[in-house]
Amino acid sequence: MLTTDSLTRFMFEHAAVRGELVSLDETWREVLKHAEYPAPLQTLLGELMAASALLIATLKFEGSMILQMQGEGAVKLLVVEATSERTLRATAQWDGDLTIGNFADLLGEGRLIITLDPVSADKQAYQGIVPLQGTDVAAALMHYMAQSEQLDTHIVLAADEECAAGMLLQKLPDMVDGDPDAWNRATHLAATLKEEELLTLDAAMILHRLFHEEDLRVFEAESVRFACTCSRSRVADMLKMLGREEIESVLEEQGQIEVQCEFCNRHYRFDPIDAAQLWLPNVTALEGETRH
Repeated sequence: MLTTDSLTRFMFEHAAVRGELVSLDETWREVLKHAEYPAPLQTLLGELMAASALLIATLKFEGSMILQMQGEGAVKLLVVEATSERTLRATAQWDGDLTIGNFADLLGEGRLIITLDPVSADKQAYQGIVPLQGTDVAAALMHYMAQSEQLDTHIVLAADEECAAGMLLQKLPDMVDGDPDAWNRATHLAATLKEEELLTLDAAMILHRLFHEEDLRVFEAESVRFACTCSRSRVADMLKMLGREEIESVLEEQGQIEVQCEFCNRHYRFDPIDAAQLWLPNVTALEGETRH
């Protein structure tokens, strides 16, 4: 069983309860390479990243899920994109110095947004928006799941500079429940899981420590990795959406257009010749080309 950068799913036999454990090591540290986040923000973003890996694994679809927390406090934005291919990327925006504070202090009034973008063109995108409520990232997400999805969900999250990890339990409403007390037992046991244990123990040890008296079915662990989907052609498409007049105005003022990916810090530069090619038929930007 994988112990790092992995997601492990499990089910309670004869009960309508499923669960997941995720540990992000290199995946999380790759995010931290691209920005110097203050410690309080680092914790929030790491927890949201672990939660994104857990939540997308509960969905039966091909595509991406974008999880955002927008605040009016010092932390303006937390955003994580997770895909059905088990890739993740994340970024955050803040204003000024962040002092140590709780979840409400850092984000203030805000909202939680979950966007599902399926790969298939014949399937519609979905977006759910709720006010930010709760004392931490996990509580805010559990509130969303209860209000928007009507699913009983229990989430435990932790993050430091080396690892981001989480556990999710979910009660399945459409499944015949042969053990109606299993949900109550599972959530009470999960509440005893300490942050240090979540960050340092592998899935097998955590499951044994919490549920050794339960009948569990544990599935083979899946690998998770960092990946950024930015490309020169995607940036070109974005520039075309701004319109020729806007592009020409920027070129006249600055001589070139520079775009930096907020997820991986990759730079893309378009000079007047590049920009002119945006409007030519059957011409696409060179994939993978990065100009500094």
